[in-house]
Amino acid sequence: MAIRSAKLPQAGARQEATADLRRWLSYLAERDRLAIAREGTSLVDQLAAISKKLERDRTVLFPRPDGHDIPVVANLFTTRGSVAESIGVTDEELLARFQEAARKPLPCREVATGPVQDVVHAGNIDLLKLLPIPKHNELDSGPYITAGLLIARNPRTGIQNVAIHRCQVSGPDRIGVLLLPRHTLNYFRMAEEAGDALDIAIVIGIHPVCLLASQAIAALDEDEMEIAGALLGQPIDVVKCKTNTVRVPADAEIVIEGRILPKVREPEGPFGEFPQYYGPRADREVIHVDAVTHRRQPIFHTIVGGGYEHLILGAVPREATLLQHLQRSFPSVLDVRLPRGGTCRYHLVVKINKVSDGETKNIIMGAFGGHYDIKRVVVVDQDVNIDDSDEIEWAIATRFQADRDLVVVSGAQGSKLDPSSRNGISAKMGLDATTPLDSEPLAFKRIHVKGEESVDLTTALQPDQASAYERLGIGIGR
Repeated sequence: MAIRSAKLPQAGARQEATADLRRWLSYLAERDRLAIAREGTSLVDQLAAISKKLERDRTVLFPRPDGHDIPVVANLFTTRGSVAESIGVTDEELLARFQEAARKPLPCREVATGPVQDVVHAGNIDLLKLLPIPKHNELDSGPYITAGLLIARNPRTGIQNVAIHRCQVSGPDRIGVLLLPRHTLNYFRMAEEAGDALDIAIVIGIHPVCLLASQAIAALDEDEMEIAGALLGQPIDVVKCKTNTVRVPADAEIVIEGRILPKVREPEGPFGEFPQYYGPRADREVIHVDAVTHRRQPIFHTIVGGGYEHLILGAVPREATLLQHLQRSFPSVLDVRLPRGGTCRYHLVVKINKVSDGETKNIIMGAFGGHYDIKRVVVVDQDVNIDDSDEIEWAIATRFQADRDLVVVSGAQGSKLDPSSRNGISAKMGLDATTPLDSEPLAFKRIHVKGEESVDLTTALQPDQASAYERLGIGIGR
């Protein structure tokens, strides 16, 4: 396996070379942000444990896991800043760039061939022999494909949808898949009602921007791969699968081609999910695998269930879509965050330039309508740093009163993966942590020490601290 030496662009630049996983790994390696594990790491628990230990530090690549020829990579994103880097923008530009790409998607470009089909396996498929598929959390039911883009075509229109679904390897050529009430399930129901299987492909090992785009809250029949192209500034090259009509990125590492079978349900789970709990075992949809294609010397990407990469992948695209949704009705909305403490799904913080006391509660209700996962919304003023959980708690502590600033909605649709819900039926809570517009000028004026920002500690402190202790009669260890 060779990792290309091509460099990614600096912030603000457009990408020119092929946008694939290897280019991103090359970029990380050049900046000492790619760790290489010892050969032979176990695919059962150990690989995930090492990845989890490094999740906020470095991407990690595992050569020959359990003796397998194909290496595994984890932790493609280790910080919010690395998400911005992947599309060549600053942290401050990230959400606006994603919004722009969602508004102006770039159609894919179909090509005749691509590296992802250099090697083709068809017939007598055994996934665990072909691919190094890890087991992640302690009580997971077995090996899971967690970083695969599941691409399906609308049986009526042919338009594709891209999403990430947890995929349990339950047999040599069989995959149990969790389909939540979103677009893939919609397509499958169309096919199943007609008595047909739904042709799909699972794409593993792709530029991280394609992973990000897959998580956009897009409308039915909006192809997320076109959003990825807009983010990269160039169309995604796609090829037709060998055994069905699904189009997949030509520069991906691995593709599993298959069909979601009609009228078939088999046990899937438990699996460690983003709320930091296990999704339960239940009878779920089943994929039959028809073929596996891959590059020569491919790389397998995995995401540790419930780990940081899992959370941040869902957070940024949702934030961009929710911000656009809110700003459409409320121009006073400045920014939003899905904080890690709320699993990057359930809690939303909204920053506003407040112009009307009543508007805040409308914003809260609008946020609930932005995505059914959201169960708590906190609205704060523009002087609050929404990337700092202490600042958000401070705003609630000093600007919120439950008897006048609380909104509660019971019996609403929520996340089925939230263990506190009742089969996905959830309560919603909104907190208005903004200052009243008619308050006295000093009532909510934040204290400030004049000159704090301009202090230079290199000149303010004595250079030799030990000598200063002696001169002042302070003896260390006395």
